[in-house]
Amino acid sequence: MIAAGVAVAAYGTFFAMPWRMLPIPAAIGMLAHASRWAMISLAGASVETGALAACLVVGIIITPITDRLRLPFAALCFASVVSLIPGVYLFRMAGGFVDLITLGERASIDVLLNTISDGTTATLIILAMAFGLILPKMCIEHFYPPSPAIKTHGKTGVFHE
Repeated sequence: MIAAGVAVAAYGTFFAMPWRMLPIPAAIGMLAHASRWAMISLAGASVETGALAACLVVGIIITPITDRLRLPFAALCFASVVSLIPGVYLFRMAGGFVDLITLGERASIDVLLNTISDGTTATLIILAMAFGLILPKMCIEHFYPPSPAIKTHGKTGVFHE
């Protein structure tokens, strides 16, 4: 959990997030990591389901906070779940592609299957993260619209009246 909090703070710092905002995504990111770990280790869920559950927790917590404090939803949400990005699966998939190209026709079917498996797992995790973050926001804002003071942002408007 602590490593997830450090990753969130590092990500926020790298992308010039104000220091006063860092504790919010760091705390929520640690909670997200703990909920993912609990789903996988204690409930026996897959990594994809664990990422979905963690992102649902983040979306449910972040939506009212960003509305109330008038903070950017996307920045805080993504910073909170940056440690859930499936980097290991993406790197293994890329390595599998290199092996397939290097070995050519001599590549075994296992290399192909492992590459496809890693790519599919990474894709499913990313989709689970996207749905897990946006679904709570859409549901909460449907039943409890944002405060009028932040409802629109110019002509394009992030929020709709």
